[in-house]
Amino acid sequence: MLTVSSAFSGALALGFGLAISSLAAAPERREWTVDGVTREALVYVPPQALSNAVPVVFVFHGHGGNMRHMARAFPCHALWPEALVVYMQGVPTPGRLTDPEGKKSGWQNAPGDQGDRDLKFFDAVMESLRTTCKIDGRRVYATGHSNGGGFTYLLWATRAYCFDAFAPCAAVTTQLARLTPKPVLHLAGERDPLVKFVWQQQTLESLRRINRCGAGQPWGTNATLYASSAGAPVIALIHPGGHELPPEAAPSVVRFFKERANPRAAKKE
Repeated sequence: MLTVSSAFSGALALGFGLAISSLAAAPERREWTVDGVTREALVYVPPQALSNAVPVVFVFHGHGGNMRHMARAFPCHALWPEALVVYMQGVPTPGRLTDPEGKKSGWQNAPGDQGDRDLKFFDAVMESLRTTCKIDGRRVYATGHSNGGGFTYLLWATRAYCFDAFAPCAAVTTQLARLTPKPVLHLAGERDPLVKFVWQQQTLESLRRINRCGAGQPWGTNATLYASSAGAPVIALIHPGGHELPPEAAPSVVRFFKERANPRAAKKE
């Protein structure tokens, strides 16, 4: 069963201008009940979402992380205040590379894992946004770090119809065979000790093949854009660090999403 808390519905209902304006300065915590479990996220809703369709960005923290840290370290709402931004919160999950006992918060790794609880969580949030805000269904994006990047890939594999573009960071996926061409920015660190760089290189090679990409050209700091005959460019942002998010991560991801939202800018591929 999927339900949305009355506080969330009331705060975002059309006509509640004061509630919306209070969200404009910073994301606020909201709750959903998914299969009897309370789930939460920090949600930033721009005031114009009352009257005009706005883009939406979903952000997923890494294993052991949390929504508040991502809102500070990866502040999409500050970089793109015209977009509705949702910083999702994971729940205790066994990690594939660390935390096998599942004491820390994370995300399911594959379809059917953990009873699809996190895919259901996404579905519940998306449904509530559609009913309480004006969102542009052609401009919905997902990004995440590490385990959250893996979940971003899982959304691509299972919910591609919901999204225009993806930006996984420091992540790989076992779902490559299920991916269809979509614009993607993949961020990787050359000295990543956890999600090995060679694994991420192999993922990028597969993405360029799936998206039917050609030669690359420079695109921002440490980034190369590979144009796509399928209209689904791949951007490889390779930084010299490790598993952490470099300073250019959030600005580059937001720029990428904005270019997808603006067809004239996207033609610069």
